[in-house]
Amino acid sequence: MNHQYNLTTNEKIVLIDLGKQGNLAPAELAQISGLKVETVIQSAFMLQEKGLVDVLEQVIETYNLTSEGEEYARSGLPERQMILAISGPTSLEELKEKVSPKIVSIATGWLRRKGWANIEQGNVIPLGKADIGDDEKALISLSSGEVTLEQLGVASSIVQELIKRKLVNRNEKKLRTFRITADGEELVRDGITLEEEIAQITSEMIKSGEWKEKKFRPYDIHTSPRIIYGAKVHPYQRLIDQMRQIFLEMGFTEIKGDIVQSSFWNFDALFQPQDHPAREMQDTFHLKGTSELPAEYKDKVRVMHEHGGEIGSKGWGGNWSEEIACKNVLRTHTTAVTIKYLADNPKPPIKAFSIDRAYRRETIDPTHTPEFEQLEGVVMDKGITFANLLGLLSEFYHRMGFKDVRFRPGYFPYTEPSVEPEVYVEGLGWVELGGAGVFRKEVTHPLGIKYPVLAWGLGVSRLAMLKLDLKDLRELYQSDIDWLRKTPSPKL
Repeated sequence: MNHQYNLTTNEKIVLIDLGKQGNLAPAELAQISGLKVETVIQSAFMLQEKGLVDVLEQVIETYNLTSEGEEYARSGLPERQMILAISGPTSLEELKEKVSPKIVSIATGWLRRKGWANIEQGNVIPLGKADIGDDEKALISLSSGEVTLEQLGVASSIVQELIKRKLVNRNEKKLRTFRITADGEELVRDGITLEEEIAQITSEMIKSGEWKEKKFRPYDIHTSPRIIYGAKVHPYQRLIDQMRQIFLEMGFTEIKGDIVQSSFWNFDALFQPQDHPAREMQDTFHLKGTSELPAEYKDKVRVMHEHGGEIGSKGWGGNWSEEIACKNVLRTHTTAVTIKYLADNPKPPIKAFSIDRAYRRETIDPTHTPEFEQLEGVVMDKGITFANLLGLLSEFYHRMGFKDVRFRPGYFPYTEPSVEPEVYVEGLGWVELGGAGVFRKEVTHPLGIKYPVLAWGLGVSRLAMLKLDLKDLRELYQSDIDWLRKTPSPKL
């Protein structure tokens, strides 16, 4: 039996100890056997290939508080702090002095959502009882440290809500144990002899004749050699390079821009109102710094926002704030780069694109990450029309390998008309891959752009999921060497 299996000394030690002890974790087995943990794991996997040991793996999910979650576990959730600070109708301005502006901005929506209060004409009006909810109980339970969902004792949906609020982290632990099989037990019963094995003969052994009395480690000449993987470009990078090449071949110029942008270029220049939900903390990474506003454009953008300027628009009304516009953010889209490029180059013709990273406060899941790549492009020239935009995008998607392309009417704050391009994927049907349209005059007029601008923004990662047949977006960014080796680079 021993000779049949060609066991190494380390494999024999592991098998004997598993036969005595039963199921063991790697660290336990290493302690009993006197071998290193790495040696134990390697030997156990080799024994698994021979059918003598089973390797059991279990993934356990645990949860712990973020630093913000720890703060609220001590002082209470924002909505709890706010409801405790009032006894009757109270103005939001007064509450900002009692708690803090940050707490007020976070708590307002949650008070309404939980039915604890209404917001009417700038006043918070409590509605009665504000019982302690499962989310608050969960925060208290998590104060003791990392726990499982079962130990937490609340519904999974409650934990997911806390994760979305950035108050709780989800962790995965992989537990591995080794168990001897029936064949392994039989082999141990038959008896395993531990003796020194020589893996390599030396010149001293040959000279002395010592090699004649030594036992040499057996080698199985039928064992398949280790697979050699050649170097290659990352599949995602390969796809990005191909997309870049398509636009370069179509006569476009690639442009780059700063990751940190002022709110002016990221929002205001694109005619997004200063109270637009996209500017709130759950979508945008706001930074402490500020930027100077471009003197040649800020007053024209102000006029356009407040009453529509001279083009017949009504604008958004209210007072446009320079203080808000100069605040820095991590760009939420690469349109901030293309609109500034157009402002700096207002003379036609312009054909420009960028493939770069954008940032939004997203909960990480199989289809969302806080960092993502976006393909952005613009064409500006005399006499170009909406039909040119549809033709250009159709050509791009055809070159990407999609036979069937269609366009569905859509809405975006800074283009009109607007469409959402869709491609047909076998097994999935029609899949939306971005947004496009013609820049509104409210966008182009203040920047001195006199001709139509065709614009589009396409989700690169979503297109990559289709091309690479992925179910989880995170695979594009994880350092999984096995996935990288086995995933073929996409070909158009």
